[in-house]
Amino acid sequence: MITRIVKMTFATDKTAQFESVFLEKQKHIAAFPGCSEVALRKDVNNNHIYFTISMWESESALNEYRNSKLFAETWATVKQWFAAKAEAWSLGEVSV
Repeated sequence: MITRIVKMTFATDKTAQFESVFLEKQKHIAAFPGCSEVALRKDVNNNHIYFTISMWESESALNEYRNSKLFAETWATVKQWFAAKAEAWSLGEVSV
Protein backbone atom coordinates (compact mmCIF):
# COMPACT_ATOMS: atom_id res chain seq x y z
CA MET A 1 0.00 0.00 0.00
CA ILE A 2 1.29 3.46 -0.96
CA THR A 3 0.06 6.68 0.61
CA ARG A 4 0.61 9.69 -1.64
CA ILE A 5 0.60 13.14 -0.07
CA VAL A 6 0.77 16.22 -2.26
CA LYS A 7 1.12 19.71 -0.80
CA MET A 8 -0.17 22.54 -2.99
CA THR A 9 -0.01 26.25 -2.23
CA PHE A 10 -2.46 28.33 -4.23
CA ALA A 11 -2.90 32.00 -4.94
CA THR A 12 -5.48 33.11 -2.39
CA ASP A 13 -7.97 34.15 -5.06
CA LYS A 14 -7.85 30.67 -6.69
CA THR A 15 -8.74 28.44 -3.75
CA ALA A 16 -12.46 28.27 -4.53
CA GLN A 17 -11.68 27.27 -8.12
CA PHE A 18 -9.32 24.57 -6.91
CA GLU A 19 -11.89 23.15 -4.48
CA SER A 20 -14.46 23.05 -7.25
CA VAL A 21 -12.13 21.17 -9.60
CA PHE A 22 -11.13 18.76 -6.85
CA LEU A 23 -14.75 17.96 -6.00
CA GLU A 24 -15.45 17.35 -9.69
CA LYS A 25 -12.42 15.05 -10.17
CA GLN A 26 -12.33 13.28 -6.80
CA LYS A 27 -14.75 10.49 -7.74
CA HIS A 28 -12.87 9.84 -10.99
CA ILE A 29 -9.52 9.64 -9.20
CA ALA A 30 -10.97 7.35 -6.52
CA ALA A 31 -12.36 5.10 -9.27
CA PHE A 32 -8.98 4.84 -11.00
CA PRO A 33 -7.64 1.26 -10.92
CA GLY A 34 -5.50 0.73 -7.83
CA CYS A 35 -6.82 3.74 -5.89
CA SER A 36 -8.78 2.99 -2.75
CA GLU A 37 -9.24 6.52 -1.39
CA VAL A 38 -8.54 10.17 -2.13
CA ALA A 39 -9.13 13.03 0.30
CA LEU A 40 -8.51 16.76 0.46
CA ARG A 41 -7.28 18.59 3.54
CA LYS A 42 -6.51 22.27 4.17
CA ASP A 43 -3.92 23.75 6.51
CA VAL A 44 -5.74 25.12 9.56
CA ASN A 45 -3.54 28.22 9.69
CA ASN A 46 -3.12 28.94 5.97
CA ASN A 47 -6.32 28.81 3.91
CA HIS A 48 -4.41 28.60 0.64
CA ILE A 49 -2.34 25.48 1.46
CA TYR A 50 -3.97 22.15 0.59
CA PHE A 51 -2.95 18.51 0.82
CA THR A 52 -4.31 15.63 -1.19
CA ILE A 53 -3.96 12.24 0.44
CA SER A 54 -4.52 9.19 -1.70
CA MET A 55 -4.12 5.48 -1.10
CA TRP A 56 -2.78 3.21 -3.84
CA GLU A 57 -2.39 -0.56 -3.95
CA SER A 58 1.13 -0.20 -5.39
CA GLU A 59 3.63 2.27 -6.74
CA SER A 60 2.92 1.00 -10.25
CA ALA A 61 -0.80 1.80 -9.83
CA LEU A 62 0.12 5.31 -8.68
CA ASN A 63 2.44 5.72 -11.65
CA GLU A 64 -0.26 4.55 -14.06
CA TYR A 65 -2.50 7.29 -12.69
CA ARG A 66 0.31 9.86 -12.91
CA ASN A 67 0.74 8.92 -16.59
CA SER A 68 -2.99 9.05 -17.35
CA LYS A 69 -5.03 11.57 -19.31
CA LEU A 70 -7.09 12.24 -16.15
CA PHE A 71 -3.99 13.31 -14.21
CA ALA A 72 -2.55 15.34 -17.10
CA GLU A 73 -5.76 17.30 -17.60
CA THR A 74 -6.34 17.88 -13.89
CA TRP A 75 -2.75 18.90 -13.18
CA ALA A 76 -2.66 21.27 -16.18
CA THR A 77 -5.75 23.01 -14.83
CA VAL A 78 -4.71 23.43 -11.20
CA LYS A 79 -0.97 24.07 -11.51
CA GLN A 80 -1.58 27.43 -13.17
CA TRP A 81 -3.05 28.59 -9.83
CA PHE A 82 -0.03 27.62 -7.71
CA ALA A 83 1.69 30.28 -5.62
CA ALA A 84 4.58 27.89 -4.88
CA LYS A 85 5.96 24.68 -6.32
CA ALA A 86 3.98 21.59 -5.30
CA GLU A 87 5.65 19.02 -3.06
CA ALA A 88 4.86 15.32 -3.03
CA TRP A 89 5.71 12.28 -0.94
CA SER A 90 5.01 8.59 -1.48
CA LEU A 91 4.90 6.71 1.81
CA GLY A 92 5.01 3.00 2.47
CA GLU A 93 3.77 1.14 5.49
CA VAL A 94 6.08 0.38 8.40
CA SER A 95 5.95 -3.03 10.01
CA VAL A 96 7.21 -2.94 13.58
